[in-house]
Amino acid sequence: MADKSREKLYSLLGDLPNRDLPITARTVAVDKNEDFITEHLVLSLNGIEEVPAFFTRPVETKEKYPIMLFSHSHGGLYKMGKNELLSPAPYGYPVSYAKALARRGIACLAIDHWCFGERHGRAESATFKSMLWKGQVMWGMMVYDSLRALDYLVSRPDVDTTRMGVTGISMGCTMSIWVAALDERVKMCADLCCLTDFEEIERCGDLDAHGIFYYVPSLTKHFTMADINKLISPRPHLSTAGIYDNLTPLAGLHKIEKELAPLGGFELKTYPCGHLETRAMREDVLAFIERTL
Repeated sequence: MADKSREKLYSLLGDLPNRDLPITARTVAVDKNEDFITEHLVLSLNGIEEVPAFFTRPVETKEKYPIMLFSHSHGGLYKMGKNELLSPAPYGYPVSYAKALARRGIACLAIDHWCFGERHGRAESATFKSMLWKGQVMWGMMVYDSLRALDYLVSRPDVDTTRMGVTGISMGCTMSIWVAALDERVKMCADLCCLTDFEEIERCGDLDAHGIFYYVPSLTKHFTMADINKLISPRPHLSTAGIYDNLTPLAGLHKIEKELAPLGGFELKTYPCGHLETRAMREDVLAFIERTL
């Protein structure tokens, strides 16, 4: 049943490139500081345009690293992209995930999504419209790149493919949920500040709080947000949110929690804040990653 649901969810993402396209990677530069090593990569994932990426790893060499796929946020910060892994967004806790995870012996991969980072230059709305004309869905193309990023990680001899997790805040939260739902190679998911119940956010009149990238044709005819998250269960899944965040109406959070509770693996933690990562939230996320990855 879950496999059929994954197939249906994936089918809603528009006309996507073949999943069997060859993946290539070239290293542009390697930087090192006292906490971690950063590989500056250019990946060929989708057969359309190259995908710049960062692979960070602890300075202390291991045969294989546990890995987190870090998905960057939106926030209108189109030039930021994967740089968020190294330098947090204004709403992120001011210690990078690259540093925090490297200190725990964990590597990270972050890619630039369509219109962000080194792929910035064309407006999000123009990209959305151009893709729509071609039968593509912008969110689908972004999810596709993330799934192919997992394929790239599997190809690396220094990655422990039995210990792959996903994390991100805001748009990165939504990406983490979708990737974990669609790909069972993901062992755990820790998402921050975007567990949005579709019905509740529409009832609150806050649909414009999400960017246009977020909207997938016919999605709510077939899936609720709880339905998508059920595809992660019973794998370990922590979702964090601020109780004053209009992207995650509190009633919707509790509705999703109630539906997921019987399936196991899901934890919801809320904080007295808006759309931001607090120190308490960061500590809870890191503890969860250490415990479950």
